[in-house]
Amino acid sequence: IKSLYIEIKKRGKMQLKNITWQGSTIDDIDLEKEIPKQLLDLLSIYNGCIIHNGALHIRGLTLDNHWHSLREAWFGENSFAKLYSHVLETDIPFAQDQLGDQYLIRNNQIVLLQAETGEVEFFEESLEKFLFNVNSDIEEYLNISLDKSLDPGFLLHVYPPFCIKNESGKYSFNAVPIKELVLFHSKLANQIENLEDGQQIQINIVE
Repeated sequence: IKSLYIEIKKRGKMQLKNITWQGSTIDDIDLEKEIPKQLLDLLSIYNGCIIHNGALHIRGLTLDNHWHSLREAWFGENSFAKLYSHVLETDIPFAQDQLGDQYLIRNNQIVLLQAETGEVEFFEESLEKFLFNVNSDIEEYLNISLDKSLDPGFLLHVYPPFCIKNESGKYSFNAVPIKELVLFHSKLANQIENLEDGQQIQINIVE
């Protein structure tokens, strides 16, 4: 019965395209009852995955792989609710794009956490519509590029940050571990949270 159920779902609305990495079997059983049915339906098929070699990472119900763990992102020591003042404890950080911006389920809608600034804004009406648009045109929809290929567990660190005016128009893109980029972004967001637009800042690079 279970295999038939999964096969029906794979042919239905929850099917995802261009998966390049997929999580293993669900082992975080306790978290299943904490998430909405739509998300559980998705994770029952894939248990999280990576699309287009890192363009989008959907977290899974796992206890071992911390960078892939929904529990870690939601309730862990460095949960997004602890790192960002505008993220609620009830927000479910189910996905992130290649640059570290986070997609959260809030009241069955999708909100976007701009990782560099900490701003949270409405993004999509439902998970179903989010997945449909990811399948349709992920580059346009998430405002990302498919030119970069990332190993599982890594995101792109952009320097200088996009939130800072860059007159040269030149940026460097380097693959870094997910935890490293999440902590960098949260520190940046907290440091500039109360600054006004156009205010000058100084970035000190520590070797």
